[in-house]
Amino acid sequence: MRHTAGVKLCEAVTCPTMRFVEIKSEEQQPLRSLHGARDFVVRQRTQLVNTLCSLAAEYVIAIARGISRAIDFAKGIVGRQQTDPLELAQDVLRVFSRQLVDLHNRLGWYEITMRIQARLGRQAQLFQTIPGFEPVTAIGSINQFRSGREFAAWLGRTPRNHSSGGTERLRKITVMGDRYLRQLIVVGMTSRVR
Repeated sequence: MRHTAGVKLCEAVTCPTMRFVEIKSEEQQPLRSLHGARDFVVRQRTQLVNTLCSLAAEYVIAIARGISRAIDFAKGIVGRQQTDPLELAQDVLRVFSRQLVDLHNRLGWYEITMRIQARLGRQAQLFQTIPGFEPVTAIGSINQFRSGREFAAWLGRTPRNHSSGGTERLRKITVMGDRYLRQLIVVGMTSRVR
């Protein structure tokens, strides 16, 4: 397996049209870590909301769909005094609710920090002139691409190649590449459509 990877690497180096990944600048590295941390907190919050909803459903408490409604429910649980005979169940709900409110507040800090960084960065300000791009999606450097086609290939939106013997066969488009960046672009464009 290592031999095959080594051969492919040597082949890529000798190819004159091969494009290499641009090295992240010192300003981009902390932004990328900020995005990674934010993504982690978003996933944790989603897990916590799902757990809280399922736990509440066991006690015939219906929480309306949506993050904001689950957070409102959690804030109500945190502020409520114990009046139910099922004290242990309320304690469990209260612990989950506190965690959810804390995660939601932490996520707010990440988004405020991203907005501040987007105001300070010239590249991020240029990205925000594109419809659908917000401070959260305005990361990276666009200078490394000569066209939209190169950008799409960098994102991983390229047809799968099944060619042999001089016959070129291109199959369906793959979804290789940076999953998080594609997710940000989809969210930005969806909010633009809405």
